Amino acid sequence: MLFCMNQRFKVVSLTHQHAPLAIRELLALDEPACRALLLIVSKELGLADVLVLSTCNRTEVYYSAAQDQSAAILGKLAALKNIPDSASISTCFNSITSAPAAVRHLFEVAMGLDAQVVGDQQISHQVKQAYQWAADADAAGPFLHRLLHTVFFTHKRVRQETGFCDGAASVAYAALQLVEDLTAHLARPRVLLVGAGTFGADVARYFGGSGRFAHVAICNRTRAKAEALAAECGLQVLDFADLAQGLQAADVVVSSVAAPAPVITPQLLAQAAVLSHKYLVDLSVPRSIAPAVENVPGVLLYPLDAIQSKASAALDRRLAAVPQVRAIIAESMAELRNWSEEMEVSPTIQKLKNVLEQLRQEEMKRFGKKMSPAEASLLDDITKSLMQKVLKQPVLHLKAACKRGEPGQLVEVLSELFDLEKQPVEARV
Repeated sequence: MLFCMNQRFKVVSLTHQHAPLAIRELLALDEPACRALLLIVSKELGLADVLVLSTCNRTEVYYSAAQDQSAAILGKLAALKNIPDSASISTCFNSITSAPAAVRHLFEVAMGLDAQVVGDQQISHQVKQAYQWAADADAAGPFLHRLLHTVFFTHKRVRQETGFCDGAASVAYAALQLVEDLTAHLARPRVLLVGAGTFGADVARYFGGSGRFAHVAICNRTRAKAEALAAECGLQVLDFADLAQGLQAADVVVSSVAAPAPVITPQLLAQAAVLSHKYLVDLSVPRSIAPAVENVPGVLLYPLDAIQSKASAALDRRLAAVPQVRAIIAESMAELRNWSEEMEVSPTIQKLKNVLEQLRQEEMKRFGKKMSPAEASLLDDITKSLMQKVLKQPVLHLKAACKRGEPGQLVEVLSELFDLEKQPVEARV
């Protein structure tokens, strides 16, 4: 598949597939940093169609350029992150310099095909946010605008026509959906997350990215770790020494603590009366919430097995829908290709139309004085029809040449024959 209009589209990408968590954390970009890199890449490097996407599992820069600009972009990224040597991070990045492959990669990222948990829907919102930043910075050209709108329409089709987005396919996300269901009757539910390890961080990011919960606190033995995660996710911090008070205040407790014995026990809960239903979700192995907490009146415990079962069933449905998702992506890419072909040759076609119309008008003016109004009207219709027939073959040949990826020679011939360079043409988006 050839994208005639933008053979220059590329991406330099770091993802969970090729980079360890420590590197992804080091190179993660918050909103101000994403906006800053956008300006640097588009203004200082002079690149077009720039999109900067950064999540917990990826940092990517999409752009248009005649040559691979990965080294220059990584140099700017390293400087932004105060990394003295960009070569130290370059091996973690993958550069995709084929336009169709770069476009397909963005589709698969936005649909959730390339996510750590297949079908993860958070990424689609992050792509929309990245596109908004690109538009705000005037870093998106006609191709990127069209590409992103096609991506969003494709995502809508995937949601409506497949089961790819159904259910919670990761334990962390399943926990979020469970808590959303349990607290549907509460206007402002209070959530306490216990544990800030690798798994606890995933849970925190899901809750931080959800618009449902305004009161979410994180509690961890090492307060500094909890503070760093809370700052990233927009959460509050509870000191581990105050765990008992936090349990009392929370409507829901989600625990992902790595400990040899339960941290949350009936004795800890019994220090304060449970005045309403309290939901405890245990995501730990071994268990960090003692099963006996269900003996405390008002306490309901949801163990890991139940949540894993829900997540596994959802993942199976999503994997079954992958071929259908790829087929929809292929249809969208074909539509984008057709648009790109038209955009590639449309300025030449418009200039050719202008030349022929100018000749037609001159001849109409020259012979129209000798005709009656009826004759002039008939001649006008005849010459318009003739002009369309003359245009038909050059237009067909131009589009065919574009599909072959070689419109340049025919454009040059037509430009020379009809002196098209002198013809103005309005920009088309």
